[in-house]
Amino acid sequence: MHSAPVYLADIDRFLQASLALDRYPETERGGIYYPSSRPIHRIGLALEPFLKLPDWVLENQLDALWLHRPWQLDLTALPNDFGVLTHHLPFDESLSIGYNRQLATQLGATSDVKPLGYKQDSAKNGNVLPQRPLGMLVDVAQREFDEWLDTIQELFGGYDRAEAGHSMATWQPMSSRVAVVGAMTNTLIREASERGAHLYVTGAYRKPGQQAVDETGIAVIAVGHRRSEEWGLQALADQLRANFPIECVIREPLPIR
Repeated sequence: MHSAPVYLADIDRFLQASLALDRYPETERGGIYYPSSRPIHRIGLALEPFLKLPDWVLENQLDALWLHRPWQLDLTALPNDFGVLTHHLPFDESLSIGYNRQLATQLGATSDVKPLGYKQDSAKNGNVLPQRPLGMLVDVAQREFDEWLDTIQELFGGYDRAEAGHSMATWQPMSSRVAVVGAMTNTLIREASERGAHLYVTGAYRKPGQQAVDETGIAVIAVGHRRSEEWGLQALADQLRANFPIECVIREPLPIR
């Protein structure tokens, strides 16, 4: 663990590595949104700015803030020398529904995860950036569909939609491979099924994937985008606490007003 005084730049460097920001175009990487030179003892984590954010900062004696969506943040309302970090797409892909090793562990992974689907962008100079997986295949202990619903309920606090396939006959309780993917497309669903997945866990249920669901018989649980983000906030806090002697204060998400 980092033992010297912690600064915004230290957390920024750590997240550059843990979120593998070199895989993203510079415009998508995020990082330091507003610099600060003060030591950080307490950092606040929130999905977006909210009403009375300045009051929350003062009440919790925060030294810095991490935001998923910072675009409506009023910097003038924050204390002097108050640092702000932000990560949008990298957070979605690495700390919510996607190639997320922390989530794989909580799902009960029995072996190393396997990438599923890839995205690749180009840098400003035209060079091709490293590929990044859109999801993962997770091998787990055998579990019935109802047990999976309980697991998702426990981890995420609920789900938006659950489909056991076009008939219960397609559910294979002896199968033990789950796809966790941050998108729901015809191609990704078919790849997941072809590679042995019996359950497809995603954020939002998307109609373009319906035909593949019907034809493969794969089961689907759509957690919900907001629930997956809230899980990611806790995962981010766990990472920061494990690597820095700081306190993380998670704000319950509130709508921007």
